[in-house]
Amino acid sequence: MKAIFITGTDTGIGKTFISGLLLREFNALKLQTFAIKPLASGCYSSSSGSLKNEDAQYLQAHASIKQPYVVVNPFALKEPIAPHLAAQEMGINLSKQAVKNSILSSIQADADINIIEGIGGWAVPLNDEELLSDVISELHIPVLLVVGIKLGCLNHSILTYKNILSTRVPFIGWVANCLVPNMPFIKENIYTLQKWINRPCLGIVPYHCESLGHIQIQEILNFLLQ
Repeated sequence: MKAIFITGTDTGIGKTFISGLLLREFNALKLQTFAIKPLASGCYSSSSGSLKNEDAQYLQAHASIKQPYVVVNPFALKEPIAPHLAAQEMGINLSKQAVKNSILSSIQADADINIIEGIGGWAVPLNDEELLSDVISELHIPVLLVVGIKLGCLNHSILTYKNILSTRVPFIGWVANCLVPNMPFIKENIYTLQKWINRPCLGIVPYHCESLGHIQIQEILNFLLQ
């Protein structure tokens, strides 16, 4: 399975933004790309009456392989709350097997890279007993962690990193996404994370930057090919 799962240290830390930049980089290398957001809460009613999510549409627009919206976002949930709660509000029973099946159905076999974007952070409940991370672990999809660089990121990042390792899922590395303008000691925070996370920092995205700069795209590709 030629896929990468994009997770984050929290919600609102730039998973979609980083996923879009990665798609652009892979497209520039003439690779066929596809993007999936299996779960999306906070959807609006489109003109056709179906629910759609802006993040999922962003991914759909930036992938080189085009598919209907429902393939990109199988579970479109209306309320902008935790997915298991949003699903309950709609009478939808989220389960590990259902989400797993949706990912496997959406994966494009002819894509060189399938980017799968998570929702919220790493340990997101699907119900009272199962997490989204359980799905990724069972599918054994390599994970790339987006770290939102802000106050509190050290705790969130180290805890997330250790939990990812405990699931034995392949861990590619992490990207530092700087969220705060002129954050004090930003270099020192990133240096601390480099010491605690025993995986490569694949790139640092400055605040409000529209480029991944020197992200190590080739290292990601090498990881997937090994």
